[in-house]
Amino acid sequence: MPLLHIPMTKTLIIGLGNPILGDDGVGWVVADALKEKGVKEEIIRLSLGGLSLMERISGYERVILIDAMQTGQHPIGTVSVFPITDLPNPFSGHSASAHDTSLLTALDTGHRLDIPLPTNKNITIVAIEAENIYSFSEELSEKVEEAVDVAVGEVLRILKNI
Repeated sequence: MPLLHIPMTKTLIIGLGNPILGDDGVGWVVADALKEKGVKEEIIRLSLGGLSLMERISGYERVILIDAMQTGQHPIGTVSVFPITDLPNPFSGHSASAHDTSLLTALDTGHRLDIPLPTNKNITIVAIEAENIYSFSEELSEKVEEAVDVAVGEVLRILKNI
């Protein structure tokens, strides 16, 4: 019996990031663009990851996470789509709190506690390779701004194939 009884609903789209840290706000910009296009699925904007994000996706069958990413492996503005299982799970990493954990660890914990969460195969990441995620700015860099329409198109493609 699940620890929490929350009926599973269809799809949640989450724009992640911080809108005052330059390119880190691109997830919010893409989420807003999807709303403007009239996407019917629930769309929200969040700034927290780890346990807080895991709690927020509880009760959904599918989740699309849109976020900035700095890998150094792709040109700035590159849009990548991949399952959450391909997301690096560093021992320690960017987190809002030293007392938090990575999303993958939080999901593993949630699954072990029978919290109603989407399976890992039903969580998709849409990541935009970012340039500037640490300086205070409400503006996206030029190449990341140009990638917004591409990211919107990828989310629409995912929704069409669900």
